[in-house]
Amino acid sequence: MARDYLWSLTSEGHNVGLEISKTGSCTNLNFLQVSYNFLTGEIQSNLGTLSNFRFFAIPQNNVTGSIPNSFRNISSLVVFSAFFNQLGGSIPDSFGQLTKITVFNLGSNKLSGTIPPSFFNLSSMIDFNVGGNRIQGHLPLDIGITLPNIYFFSIIENQFTGSIPASITNASNLYLLQLSNNKLHGNVPSLEKLNRMTHFRISNNNLGNGGENDLGFLCSLTNDTYLTSLHINGNKFGEELHKCIGNFSTTLISLFLDDNILSGKIPIEIGNLINLEELHMWQNNLSSNIPSEIGMLQKLQFLALNNNNFYGNIPSEIGKLLKLQLLALNTNNFYGNIPSSIGNLTFLTYLYLYENNFQGNISSSLSKCQHLFTLNLAHNNLSGSISPQIIGLLFSPSFLSLSANQFTGVLPMELGNLKNLEGFDISKNKLFGKIPDSLGSYVKLEYLYMESNLFQGTIPPSFESLRGLQLLDLSNNNLIGQIPKFLEKRKDNTLSDSGNLLLNLSYQSLLNATNGFSSTNLIGVGSFGSVYKGILDQGRQTDIVAIKVLTPCSGIDYQGHNFKALVYGFMENGNLDEWLHPTSRMDEAVEEPKNLSILQRLNIAIDVANALDYLHHCQTPIVHCNLKPSNILIDDEMIGHVGDFGLAKFLFDVIEDYSIDPLSSVGVRGTVGYTHPEYGMGNEVSTYGDVYSYGILMIEIFIGQRLVAKMFQDSLNLCDFVKATLPEQIIDIIDPILLLEREEGRQR
Repeated sequence: MARDYLWSLTSEGHNVGLEISKTGSCTNLNFLQVSYNFLTGEIQSNLGTLSNFRFFAIPQNNVTGSIPNSFRNISSLVVFSAFFNQLGGSIPDSFGQLTKITVFNLGSNKLSGTIPPSFFNLSSMIDFNVGGNRIQGHLPLDIGITLPNIYFFSIIENQFTGSIPASITNASNLYLLQLSNNKLHGNVPSLEKLNRMTHFRISNNNLGNGGENDLGFLCSLTNDTYLTSLHINGNKFGEELHKCIGNFSTTLISLFLDDNILSGKIPIEIGNLINLEELHMWQNNLSSNIPSEIGMLQKLQFLALNNNNFYGNIPSEIGKLLKLQLLALNTNNFYGNIPSSIGNLTFLTYLYLYENNFQGNISSSLSKCQHLFTLNLAHNNLSGSISPQIIGLLFSPSFLSLSANQFTGVLPMELGNLKNLEGFDISKNKLFGKIPDSLGSYVKLEYLYMESNLFQGTIPPSFESLRGLQLLDLSNNNLIGQIPKFLEKRKDNTLSDSGNLLLNLSYQSLLNATNGFSSTNLIGVGSFGSVYKGILDQGRQTDIVAIKVLTPCSGIDYQGHNFKALVYGFMENGNLDEWLHPTSRMDEAVEEPKNLSILQRLNIAIDVANALDYLHHCQTPIVHCNLKPSNILIDDEMIGHVGDFGLAKFLFDVIEDYSIDPLSSVGVRGTVGYTHPEYGMGNEVSTYGDVYSYGILMIEIFIGQRLVAKMFQDSLNLCDFVKATLPEQIIDIIDPILLLEREEGRQR
């Protein structure tokens, strides 16, 4: 068959260009699949002349521009899939004429406007996904009748208003209904006919009225025998929880009811949901005791009941939840002793019991929780001494808070064994005696709060070893002696650093630093602006900086336009991509090739892991969303730094107003191949996406191949390539530079 249309793949740095060029007549072309590449450019309008075209799929590329109106001519089109690109504009009205279309997937783009009304009359539609865009409008009242065959429907993270139409229950083939993160309001209608649905997500809207009849739709879901995830969090649902939730299918895995106005108690029927892995009820007005039936949920991994009005003792049955990783009961009215059965939860990573009224001492059984990362018992009435046996040697959390209790006695020297501590708060107790020298062994410590106690003696000299310390509070104690010289020096350095951070940079100073933003100073160009190398003259010192001019230091340029830029310290060693895949340029002097040893690669991988760990465990977790080698910067000491936060997203625990401007990266973006494929299906952003990207990054670091390389034939990609060699042939795919390093080591 002759080819009229050629897809021309042209190298542009690390991307691949996309062009469609007409070369003759090819009216029989009906299938085009170029998913998961690095294609750029626009969709050409001449595709509209392919009258037999049925399948168009370009997901997970970097295609820009708008959707050509010429597609109205392709009456045979069945599949149009372009999720996870950079397409803008609106959906052409003419798409409503394509009566054979079954799949329309444009999730995670930059689309705006409204969905053409004729679109909702396409009875052939099975898969409809426009999640992660900027689309407005409302859902038609008869949507469940006009789309009788719809299977997958997602409008997540847009700006839809209005209510959920009652007719939606007639779309009985629905498998996934995802309406989260919009501005929908009103009551949720009965869903009694949706008995094949596995995912129902309406999070972060304005649904409900805070009173009666808000939750009636939940009971209609008891007919659904396939339900696995039910997310109604972040709305205005009031009323007491109905007993009917115990009649949900035992297939239910995740139940998100948090951030509403729910009242009353947790029904004992909750114990029927024996396959539940996530239960989130935080930030409501729930009260009474936690029912002992909670112990029947033995597959539970995340239990969050914080910020409610629960009271009474924590039931000992909670110790039966052996797979539990997160237990958040903070900010309630619990009292009594912390149950020793919590020590059975050996997989527990986060334990939040702060802001309650717990009494007694810390249960020694907590020392069995070997994987604890965060332990927060602050603001209770715990008393007694901090026993060395409690601290033990079996767990070493990164964050430990015992503040605002009634602890007495001296601090045990064994506290120094908690080598991983990054934050330690024992303020507002009745502790006395000398501060143990062993606290100086906290090499990772950043925050140390010891104020409002009765400590005596001098500040230990060992504190000089706390190189990472950012905040130290020893106020309101009985300490004597002079402030150690190392603290005086650190105070001066901190003041100096603060001055650097608060430099008042004008447009003129940045103009001078970059020689008028000269092209010779240009380092790179990204989606959110251009980066220049500059020499910043600050009088007594001169700094080499990287200046990113955004497309916020903020000011006005000489034409009166708003000028925004970010100023960073310049990284002499470029980025990781340049080290893993060095390329020579004609205008550059011949240099010794850039090679990374296995130790350097491992250290950089650890640096990146530490950066992600920090981001993911901030008070408001941050997801980077674009982790890849070119965004890992290398300083002069070969330390890796995670950069480029243009696509980062905050994961707010409590979203008071989710009407965020979608320009703030609410729609997930990123680089194809490094970003989790499920984002393209409209799934919500999570830290797991960064972990996926990190795994891809690790593979690339140690085998030295790009995600798309000539050695990967047909549909094979980097991940498949690695899987095919495990475990026997792994040595065959390791970067040859590392094997050469090993051989040279043997010869020496």
